[in-house]
Formats: sequence, structure tokens, C-alpha cells
Amino acid sequence: MENQSFDFSSELTLDPFVIPPGGKYPIFFLGISVCIFGISCNLTLLALIILNRNLHKPMYFILFSLPLNDLIGLSAMLPKVLSDIVTETHKIDYHLCVLQAFLLHMYGGGILFILAAMSFDRYVAICMPLRYSSVMTPRFISCIIVLVWGLDFVLIVSLFSLQARLPRCKHVVMNVFCDNPSLLKLTCGNTTVNNIMGLFNTAVIQVVSVSIQAYSYVKILIACVVTRKSETKAKAVNTCVAQLVILFMFEVVATFTILSHRFKNVSVDMQKIMGMLIFTVPPLLNPIVYGLYTNEIRSTLLRVLKNRVSM
Repeated sequence: MENQSFDFSSELTLDPFVIPPGGKYPIFFLGISVCIFGISCNLTLLALIILNRNLHKPMYFILFSLPLNDLIGLSAMLPKVLSDIVTETHKIDYHLCVLQAFLLHMYGGGILFILAAMSFDRYVAICMPLRYSSVMTPRFISCIIVLVWGLDFVLIVSLFSLQARLPRCKHVVMNVFCDNPSLLKLTCGNTTVNNIMGLFNTAVIQVVSVSIQAYSYVKILIACVVTRKSETKAKAVNTCVAQLVILFMFEVVATFTILSHRFKNVSVDMQKIMGMLIFTVPPLLNPIVYGLYTNEIRSTLLRVLKNRVSM
């Protein structure tokens, strides 16, 4: 019988990027600029919604969760990766690794649930405008927000709780950040149940999110075709385009990331980069997209900047 050794050390080693000599500081400064820009944009969007009464509407209360979720995804991964690049330590405590993986998976499920909730809000606003205020009450909006975060939390907790039963016998995480697949590769037990649960969670998140959004946008499209009011059509386009662009960006980046792990001719560093894009591209572009396509946010931001300049 083979002896199987189990590693109970709490320190893990991350698999680093292969960076050419003299390249780590330019990469670090580029990365920190991206990080600061993304955090600043999302904090600006949060501040606009909080401080401006004209944005205290159901749509923006639900939208508030999007930049909050983006901040979780961006801050949970990028600062640690940049720190490891410049210090060349590539070490992380096991419990912090689990926390990082948990937050990143919360972010991934959260963005899809939030977009589903926002699409439902637009469906009610455009297809049932006379009933909008009676349907989207503060209590109902609170229930939607709690359901979005609560369902995401339960699914991710159920996924990670299964890892507690598996012994660890490895200490090298084959990635520059921690996620559920990387943590599973550290274990020695049978991970079949974990893999099934991971696929189940992914299926639930995708089916629920895509079904709600498909239903909402089909109904909105029908309403735009039927109605003769140009104002209604313009409202539908302005409020829905941003959400569709964000959904498209996330799904494209996620698809390329998954495909990069399926082709053997894709380098390991490229796979790591593609994995990082899921947690950097949407948080960077989401507030910009909403600033461009949502008239109220754009006009509010311009008014605030104008007042600051005139002071």
C-alpha cells in the first residue's frame, strides 16, 4: 500500500508569471494604474447614486449592487497579484486563499444575478409603465436585492463547504490567484461531488440569469415594436443597451477564459491572463458603459463636475 502524505501547512505557494528581466516594474505600474482607475470609477458611480436624490429610484437602487460587486472582484484579486509581482514572494495563507477564491466566485455569480434583476426592472418600467410604482415598491426592491446576494451567497457557500471534507496533500496553487478549481487540485480525495456541485452551481446561475434576461428583453423588444411612441422606444434603447453590453462583455471574456484551458497550445501564462480578465475587464468597463448609455447618470456626473469647477 502506498503511503500518502498530507500537508497541514497553512502557507501555500502561487505559481508566478514568467516575467522577463526589467519587466516587473512596468507591469506593476500598469497594473496599479488599472486598479486605481477601476476602483475610482466604481466608487464614483456609488457616490453619485448615494448623494444625488434624482438617482434615488428603483433602477439605481438595484444598479448600486453592480459597482459594489465590481469592487469585490477587482480588489480581491488584482492587488495581491501585483504585490507578488513586485515583491516576488508568491506566498499566501491557506485561509486567505480560500477567502480570495470565495470572493471571486461571489463576484462571478453576483454580476449575472444583478444583471437579471436589472433587466426585470426595465421590463416592468417599459412594458407596465402605469403599474411600475405599485410593483417596484421599496419593500419589493429590498427583497430583490436580498434575493440576489442571498442566492449567490448560498450557492458559493455550498460549493466551498464541500472542500472542508477533503485532505490537502499539495501546497502549490497552479495559478496567480486562488479559485475553486485551483484549491481542488491541492486535495488528495475524490473530488467528483465537488465537480458535480460546481457544474450544478454554474448551471443554476446561468439558467436563472439568462432566462430572466431573455424573457425581459424579448418582452421589451415586442413592446418597442408595438408601441408608436418614439419616446418609449428611446427610453428602452437607452436603459437596456448598457445592460446588454455588460452581459456581452462578461460572457465573451468568460468564454475565452474557459476555451484557453481547453486548448493545449495555449501557454500557461496566457491562461492566467485570461483568468484575470474576468475580474478586471468588467469592473473597468461597467461604470464607463453606464456613464455613456444612461442619460441620468451622465447628466448628473456632468452637473457635479460643472459645480466643482465653478466653485
